[in-house]
Amino acid sequence: MKKKLLWITASVLVLTLLSGLFVPRSNPPIENTAAWDSPATQAQFRTSCVDCHSHETKWPWYSYIGPSAFLMWNNVTEGREHFNISMANMGDADEAGEEVTKGNMPPSDYLLLHGDAAMTTAQRDAFAKGLVATFGQEGQGDQD
Repeated sequence: MKKKLLWITASVLVLTLLSGLFVPRSNPPIENTAAWDSPATQAQFRTSCVDCHSHETKWPWYSYIGPSAFLMWNNVTEGREHFNISMANMGDADEAGEEVTKGNMPPSDYLLLHGDAAMTTAQRDAFAKGLVATFGQEGQGDQD
């Protein structure tokens, strides 16, 4: 009975790890490039945001192993759906500065493996201002 349980457990573990091989990964062609307000904003975006909000995603080794493959695929899919600098219609670009200011971006699960994406309060404030200067701010230009 113990051998059977061990075999089932090992099989489930191997299948879970191998399931990541079947997660779709892509970097479609880039249709757009952002007109950055400064090299500093662009550099911080490349460090903290580009993997999920562009078609320049780096797919590291752990993106091929389940369950991390599913988490990364979900983050990239969601990120590109809401805001994608590689598309002519970038989506919610005008909300980027606010999301950074609120501390919602970059997400904590991304920071676990990308410590260089973490920002101090001063860096976060400067980056948010740069994003607003680059993409505008939600509600800008609305008529009252």
